[in-house]
Amino acid sequence: MRSDIDSNLPKFSVRELISHKGTYGVVLGIGGSRGMAGSVALAGRAGLLVGAGLSRLAVPAPILETVAGFYPESTTIPLPADRNGKISLNAFDKLITNSATATSLFIGTGLGRSAGLDRLVPKILCQLDGYVKLAGIVVDADALNALSGQMPVFKCQNIIFTPHSAEFKRLTQKTNFNSIPDEDDQINRINVTKKFAKYYNVIVVLKGHETIVTDGNKVFINNKSGNPGMATGGCGDVLTGMIAGLIARGFGIFDSAKLGVYLHGVAGDIAAKKYGIESLTATHILESIPIAIIKINSELGR
Repeated sequence: MRSDIDSNLPKFSVRELISHKGTYGVVLGIGGSRGMAGSVALAGRAGLLVGAGLSRLAVPAPILETVAGFYPESTTIPLPADRNGKISLNAFDKLITNSATATSLFIGTGLGRSAGLDRLVPKILCQLDGYVKLAGIVVDADALNALSGQMPVFKCQNIIFTPHSAEFKRLTQKTNFNSIPDEDDQINRINVTKKFAKYYNVIVVLKGHETIVTDGNKVFINNKSGNPGMATGGCGDVLTGMIAGLIARGFGIFDSAKLGVYLHGVAGDIAAKKYGIESLTATHILESIPIAIIKINSELGR
């Protein structure tokens, strides 16, 4: 067995009897675009279902009512949009201001691609790098694609990247990490992902069969939960929101990534038993999170 393997999972602490929604953290989600409003809504709901106190979704103004209509628990923040319904570069100041009241942040779900976003995403991340009020930032989907060819080295390791293999390959363009092995070469996938995480000072969740989580030193491999039915649209958005929610809830950043990945797989397995592998959807996984938490709490002896 590799000496760098970390297979320990943290336990959910008992919620305090005297507490309020602010006790359990605020998740700020940045994403959504015309035609992809559901992604950010799924992620925001997932953050609440793992225990975060508040979910706030910063989305392009033209889709705000659509996003707000999915789940009533998340509040929304309208952002300037370009003519294609994507977040505009002009949204920078408003996003930085709203980050000041957040515990954790996720960015990228349903974001889309544009020249403005290719400038906005690295600008936000570099501005928030090491920002003391944010316990963690989860970077997913098109926010990762926006960093392709312009990857910064971060000062503070409170950023989690959640790419699938194709996103990781695009992310590593024009870097020294441009040969990401296929999923049947797990040993080299671990080694390359670990080196990437260490060099850029991020935590990487490389999604796929037996998802890899690494901070550049320790490695967690999820080989105990999940199934092929989870290869469906929106599934990754749910995982992003879950990890951000766990950070807001008070888990450490690496523990949040590990627990989020495992819990996501358990929820997927519960949903598969109810709906079947072929019919599994992201919403089914979302709905199974509460049962998955009860199951994990029992497994971990709480």
